[in-house]
Amino acid sequence: MLRRKPIVVVGSINIDLVSKAARIPVKGETVTGLDFQIHPGGKGANQAVAIARLGYPVRMIAKLGSDFFGTQLRAHLQDAGVDTAAVGETSGTSGSAVIIVSPEGDNMIIVNPGANAALTAEDIDANLDVVREAGMVLTQLETPLETVERLAAICAQQDIPLLLDPAPAAELPTGLIGQARWFTPNETEAAFYSGGSNGASPRETARLLLDQGWPAVVLKLGARGVYLAEQGGDELEIPSFPVRALDTTAAGDAFNGTFATGMMLGMTPADSARLGVAAAAISVTRHGAQPSMPTMEEVERMMKVPTL
Repeated sequence: MLRRKPIVVVGSINIDLVSKAARIPVKGETVTGLDFQIHPGGKGANQAVAIARLGYPVRMIAKLGSDFFGTQLRAHLQDAGVDTAAVGETSGTSGSAVIIVSPEGDNMIIVNPGANAALTAEDIDANLDVVREAGMVLTQLETPLETVERLAAICAQQDIPLLLDPAPAAELPTGLIGQARWFTPNETEAAFYSGGSNGASPRETARLLLDQGWPAVVLKLGARGVYLAEQGGDELEIPSFPVRALDTTAAGDAFNGTFATGMMLGMTPADSARLGVAAAAISVTRHGAQPSMPTMEEVERMMKVPTL
């Protein structure tokens, strides 16, 4: 059997402090929590675990703190099947996120970068062989932008497809646009980057982003699924599956990791997106970020359910 090129995820690792409340509080309001849980998270780690749960080889380039959480987070990644040889350690705290979740599954998140802020362009250069061996690279914006720029430049030089999840939304250098193969914002992020509005249609928003020079865009539309558009190629809306959402945290990460896995398994972008939508639908029926990631068997079962 031919050796499968691993997917490499460059990004954040966090500890998630999750509080469930009857509603998300407004400014100045205190509400009584209904439940409190601690889960491993971080957009980078979430996507890596999503890939590992599907049975595909995945490596991470990241930074953890020297605290207790750092030890636990590394162990959890390894237990999930993620190769952490390129995950370094820095003095201080690991990244963290404080998450408030409503009974409807909506959430509000505050991210504290911690060790994620110490992942530098030099760390990318130090792990150049890891990047070069990748079949696909995934990254996000929870690490320094200079690090993302260096990674994108290397991927472009080595002709390695890069999937950029532009969250949290931030101004991007124009040079990054031509270096990322896939751009996967949610609706709020898409409005930020396109200069449009949340009321614009997915097709209108995708066209605005393609006109900027992104080679391909996947708009994550929440419960409605995704909208896929490629330069000079297909544009189609892929609906979601009928599920009852309990917690939408990391649904986008479930999609990204599964979409990348589908591509590495030789699926078309459209079929990979359908696979990702199925994984995201499963993830919102479970609490937590990484604990919600499904197996390939579960995703294939969901694929047989009629879409919305």
